[in-house]
Amino acid sequence: MSTALVVGASRGLGLGLAATYARRGWDVIGTVRGAGHTGLHDLAAASGGRVTVESLDMTEQDQLAALRDRLAGRRLDLLFVNAAITLGNLPIGEVPTEMFVEVMVTNALSPLRVVESLRTLVAPAGTIGVMSSRQGSLALNVNGGHELYRASKSALNQLMRSYAVRHADAGHTLLLVCPGHVRTELGGADAPLTIEESIPGVVDTIERHRGEPGLKFVNYQDETVPW
Repeated sequence: MSTALVVGASRGLGLGLAATYARRGWDVIGTVRGAGHTGLHDLAAASGGRVTVESLDMTEQDQLAALRDRLAGRRLDLLFVNAAITLGNLPIGEVPTEMFVEVMVTNALSPLRVVESLRTLVAPAGTIGVMSSRQGSLALNVNGGHELYRASKSALNQLMRSYAVRHADAGHTLLLVCPGHVRTELGGADAPLTIEESIPGVVDTIERHRGEPGLKFVNYQDETVPW
């Protein structure tokens, strides 16, 4: 039985990932932030034990260390970090320092802390993935806008490239995945894709690259995204 840990699975894309992997026969550990009831709790209740819920605010290092301790001895075939935020569409000169720090810590620093902390739980031929965005692509930024969010995803991509170099001998498959513009709280009500249209493709793409060492930046249709 394969096991996936999805960080940031309370709703939206992360919940879709957890549900899709559970339907495909995987054991799924999903994390939620805070103590409130979420869609992941409903999924777990209906899963017959296949889905379990863990608490994690990934921006809090003590919570990350506690999760690592709770999962000690588990083998993960997939570690996938999904959580991210956006706080509006201000020109960078109007972004308050506190907002800049919050978005960068949540979208770039914290996902890599999760990867660094939990990497030893991933099986030698396993996969480590992080949800990125085409907005993190320098080459595709021809329209501007959403400058802070773009910068945070570009920083995430850069940090993953450095991680891939430092841990090249680990043999893990490393993926930055763009899910497309999806109708979620973050993506907005006018986004062209639904979760049901995006996430099965994300899962297919992840599985297609299983066992291929090194880092790739791809979208939900398994197309290479330019850096």
